[in-house]
Amino acid sequence: MIDLENQRNFFLIAGPCVVEGEEITLRIASEIKAVCAELEIPFLFKASYKKANRSSLHSFTGIGDEAALVILEKVKSTLDVPIVTDIHTEEEAAWAARVADVIQIPAFLCRQTDLLVAAAQTGRYINIKKGQFLSPEAMHFAVEKVREAGNTTVMVTERGTTFGYQDLVVDFRGIKALKENHCPVVLDCTHSLQQPNQSAGVTGGRPDLIETIAKAGVAVGFDGLFMETHPDPQHALSDGANMLPLDQLKPLLIKLLKIRSAIL
Repeated sequence: MIDLENQRNFFLIAGPCVVEGEEITLRIASEIKAVCAELEIPFLFKASYKKANRSSLHSFTGIGDEAALVILEKVKSTLDVPIVTDIHTEEEAAWAARVADVIQIPAFLCRQTDLLVAAAQTGRYINIKKGQFLSPEAMHFAVEKVREAGNTTVMVTERGTTFGYQDLVVDFRGIKALKENHCPVVLDCTHSLQQPNQSAGVTGGRPDLIETIAKAGVAVGFDGLFMETHPDPQHALSDGANMLPLDQLKPLLIKLLKIRSAIL
């Protein structure tokens, strides 16, 4: 597992929203790894093995838990990259930990004590996404639940705050409170641009602002960036409305590294 707290550059958590199939998952992971290796950016591959928090009953939730985890294991073993995936119930923690190096707690579930404790007890790194409904200061309690369960390897991710019924906003003032947890702090540059609760039952987004959000995040000192990316976001099976096209990743990272260099 990468040492997330002692890096010259920011680290990158990136991948598709969900495992769509073996070929495309390996392709995305391979391309991101190549870019990050060239730019000397520590890389963790993220893909959900299933999506439980969908707006509509008819939304895509996955290809099957076991099949998706087998693909994530192949990505891990073939490309030698750490795996990040999320869980939604206590029972899933041990299941996901068979493959995952980082277990992610979805934002809507960040206050669920039993879920946090079960994740912590796997011994894996825990990434807690800040709830859209929580203040940055309140994340202290989520972090402490993990630590008091005996796991000190934890990070927190800012993914925007509810702004009205159908929008999110990132309050960059919150990084100060998040850093007071003395753990890596990540900015989710894609989910923070979601436009939820659309009448069609599918979440919208503002991918045109990913670069703006990412630049600001690096400038204020986030330790890591989270981005969902796909070769063809319009045809992605989940969260396509706020994904970064894969061919735009390298040019964006080059710009972000210049900002990072300027603030060191």
